[in-house]
Amino acid sequence: MTTDTALPTFVAESRELLREMEAALLVCEQAEASAEAVNAIFRAAHTIKGSSGLFGLETIVSFTHVVEGVLDRVRSHTLMCDARLAAVLLDCCDHMRRQVDAVEAGGDALGAPHLMAAGAALIEQLRGASGDVSSAPSRASVTTASTATVAARDGQRLWHISVQFLSDVLRNGMDPLSFVRYLTTLGTITSIRIDETRLPAAGDFDAESCYLGFEIGLLSAADRDRIEGAFEFVRDDCRLEVTTPELPRQSAAAEQLRDVRAGESRAADARSPESRSIRVDGDKLDHLIDLIGELVTAGATTNIEARKAGLPSLNEATLRMARLVEEVRDQALQLRMVPVGPTFNRFQRIVRDVAREIGKQIRLEITGADTELDKTLIESIADPLTHLVRNAIDHGIETGEVRRSLGKPAEGVVRLNAYHESGSVVIEVADDGSGLRRDRIVAKAIERGLIEDGAALSDSQVFALIFEPGFSTADQVTNLSGRGVGMDVVKRNVAALRGTIELDSKEGLGTTVRIRMPLTLAIIDGFLVGVGRASFVIPLELVEECVELDQREHADEAGHHYVNLRGTVLPFIRLRELFEIDGVAGRRESIVVIRCAGKCFGIVVDELLGELQTVIKPLSRLFSRVRGVGGSTILGTGQLALILDIPNLLDQCLSGATACITEELRS
Repeated sequence: MTTDTALPTFVAESRELLREMEAALLVCEQAEASAEAVNAIFRAAHTIKGSSGLFGLETIVSFTHVVEGVLDRVRSHTLMCDARLAAVLLDCCDHMRRQVDAVEAGGDALGAPHLMAAGAALIEQLRGASGDVSSAPSRASVTTASTATVAARDGQRLWHISVQFLSDVLRNGMDPLSFVRYLTTLGTITSIRIDETRLPAAGDFDAESCYLGFEIGLLSAADRDRIEGAFEFVRDDCRLEVTTPELPRQSAAAEQLRDVRAGESRAADARSPESRSIRVDGDKLDHLIDLIGELVTAGATTNIEARKAGLPSLNEATLRMARLVEEVRDQALQLRMVPVGPTFNRFQRIVRDVAREIGKQIRLEITGADTELDKTLIESIADPLTHLVRNAIDHGIETGEVRRSLGKPAEGVVRLNAYHESGSVVIEVADDGSGLRRDRIVAKAIERGLIEDGAALSDSQVFALIFEPGFSTADQVTNLSGRGVGMDVVKRNVAALRGTIELDSKEGLGTTVRIRMPLTLAIIDGFLVGVGRASFVIPLELVEECVELDQREHADEAGHHYVNLRGTVLPFIRLRELFEIDGVAGRRESIVVIRCAGKCFGIVVDELLGELQTVIKPLSRLFSRVRGVGGSTILGTGQLALILDIPNLLDQCLSGATACITEELRS
């Protein structure tokens, strides 16, 4: 691995470290800085600086060196990490993130004037927040051995570093010169000499082997452990000695003991769960899921052909293969399942920044952080969640003065919660603010012609109006959001993920927005039904039961679209009518009872064809506006089947049933 191929890994790991650093800084800002949080911040900055040095990213090294110096003072209890310092360090964290983004962008982005100016300004802010901070070290120039007699000053020592890199260091992806460059962040290199004793004859050179050895003079205030730490990533691929006149070289026995302990630590690390984890490129994982999807389809075809052949041994073999394919599918899908906690934690910063901007006191509470969801879904749901959280802060929660006048605590609360329910994942965004005013929503809807004056609507139907395009009851439009502004986009984005969104609110107490989504978008367990010559797939976890539609209870012949199911009214929708399928329904029809978003409705079909594993294929843009269809799949017979968009069908069914019942009541 070369430094160029390793750079994406550096970018990914740096971003992860910066997220950890930001989370710990938010804790320090809101409460007294704990030793654990401070150490986490220091480790993140130190690791980023070290990794940057390996890639020769001196701009990042220099800036992070200053941040690390401040954190070192906090860690040694010579500096208090108060809210002011934590705020500046958060800005520094943001700047480091922009620097990492610039590295990913390539070219001269890292040295852009605006980025350099921002870094210099932040260093000045650090000086003001923490007292006198030494300037970031400039890149040291390498001088001749005659300067080795420079006197120690400001508590610095003149160290002698002897490092001999082993022959396989290049093969292991390490650049020896990067470690020498990193030493410049610890002090001033006063001399450097290449050890030529290990160089072979010209004809014996191996291009992949390393023969480098250096004798280095370093003027630094760092101690021996910190200097040796500069070579931490290459410790097994070099022979290292660090000495100084004030501190004689450790004895051979001490060196041996240290090496044994280091070996024991490495062995322990090798046994730890973290060391058994590997990073896998997301595209490779997506390709694996696609291949398994094709395997599921091929397996279904094999099962059909085996049944046609009528050979018991072949049927048994195909059933065994089907079970193995199902296990492989489940394991592969688990690889893409990640906890929602890291996504939720990012909103700590959003809540903090937005609340400060509008002058409110708000904290974020997170529950259900261990709930797992498909990685693709988590990435796609981040934007809708951001809008909902901003809405809650801007227009949901009152100002401190208003809250106190209402007998509420001055500090408002936004809650993020996630949990599993009936084969789906539910994500809630709740606040303890003023809630939605039903009367204002109804008045606005009448004004815009969305409903008729005097219409009898339930609370859920009224609150659903805020998802209409451009609908808002906010008195003022702010830079952040308006309750309702853009909520149609939120609903559309959630629907694109085969999810549903609903809203509960109590005036004066707060609002809860509830998003339900499938666990994965790739492969599902489905229930196959037939209408005429067409086939449809219903997600199996939504199917409650199947009942026969008695010929005597064809209620829709009287203009109705609901039946009596054991004493309860069950609205239903006919797929034959909805999709205008040719032909006449048979004498025996069935109702598939569906439970979705806490509501039940029925789907009338001609045939019940049983369960199957379904590989979801997206529809082309030509069919993107077809209501009630969320995708397609290829059956084992080669026939195309449409995957029903149950949330959309639920809306159509309930709205149709409500209109029908209202019309009956009027008559």
